[in-house]
Amino acid sequence: MAGLGRNFATLWAATVVSNIGDGIAAAAAPLLVASVTDDPVLVGLAVFVQQVPWMLFSLVSGVFVDRLDRRRLIVVVNVLRGLVVGLLAVAVWRDVATIPLIYAAGFLAGTCETLGDNASGALVPMVVRSEDLPRANARMQTVFFAINGFVAKPVGAALFVVAAALPFGINAASFALAAVLISTLRGVRQTVPAERRSVRADIAEGMRWLWNHAAIRLLTLALFLMNITLLAGFSILVLYSRDRLGLDEYGYGILIAASAAGSLIGAMIAPHLQARFSDSLLLRAGLVIETLTHVGLALATTGWVAGAILVGFGIHGSILGAVSVTLRQRAVPDELRGRVESGYMLFIVGGSALGSLIGGPIARWVGLTGPFWMSAVVMAVLTAVAWRPFGRLGLPHDAVLPGPGDDLDPVAHA
Repeated sequence: MAGLGRNFATLWAATVVSNIGDGIAAAAAPLLVASVTDDPVLVGLAVFVQQVPWMLFSLVSGVFVDRLDRRRLIVVVNVLRGLVVGLLAVAVWRDVATIPLIYAAGFLAGTCETLGDNASGALVPMVVRSEDLPRANARMQTVFFAINGFVAKPVGAALFVVAAALPFGINAASFALAAVLISTLRGVRQTVPAERRSVRADIAEGMRWLWNHAAIRLLTLALFLMNITLLAGFSILVLYSRDRLGLDEYGYGILIAASAAGSLIGAMIAPHLQARFSDSLLLRAGLVIETLTHVGLALATTGWVAGAILVGFGIHGSILGAVSVTLRQRAVPDELRGRVESGYMLFIVGGSALGSLIGGPIARWVGLTGPFWMSAVVMAVLTAVAWRPFGRLGLPHDAVLPGPGDDLDPVAHA
């Protein structure tokens, strides 16, 4: 990519390839589960089992992301993910894909994800300068939302109708090609801890740093609660779209593409908004928008209304993500990135997992709009509680935290 160097261009290309396959499979997976069962609890559990590994292995994976060569780690993990998804594709093709088998594939793929996603996130600040991070993150987010969500997911839903195994076969191939691209990265400098200590001691150091950084701690706890509310409703979105909105498989693909379209818009405008407005203002606006999203989806009865709401939600999600990731990348020392990010992801994905776990039972108990009403109430309370603390969050727009290779003092940014 122009101005960001060859290594970033290679990382970007690998992200494009893997997101094509990931987006196609992400749209097909709920349809696969819904074709086997219409129980909202079982549908929600399919999301939950893929996120359980983050709660079990996230902290340990962060230690190895800091200890091992991140480039090689991503290559190995992508190969393993390709094998897991490839075996699932064969099972779907042979018509032997059961709920336990789908759960097992999701769990194994999620376990690989704890290492691969953590290492990939740590690579971005290793290949670009600190002052270029907003631009680099915007390009990474743009490709994620444009390819994974806006293009690949409708294609994935359509391919599932043509041949149920095809989306998963494409995903397996995309992991293999991404591994080849990442293997060509050269000259990436990584700070390796000089002293090899116990895994427990390394985990404790990363968690201690995260907790002592006031801004990141606050954002982590807020996003933990926001993800619980978000996934409570979104984990049963495939049933909501079919039974509440009356959409078929193609309509479901278009519905999730609406959110991705908004996310793409948000990713493109996020750097400009970050330069013009304070983090505090952007985060406070995000609290309000997310609360209104749940209210709107609870009231919606047509795909057009729900789609418009999801476009707005997607814009907000990209901006919130841009603020969060740039803050972490600038603040966290390179030798701690894997462990701090793993602690952060433990809360973020843990919140998503808890939300997906409770969404199905709530929907079974009070109906498909129940999770959205519950989420709206919780978000209203969170908005009231976090409004003043978010007003104190943020950095001056001209502040540039030390980047890779600079002297870093983690306590100085607390």
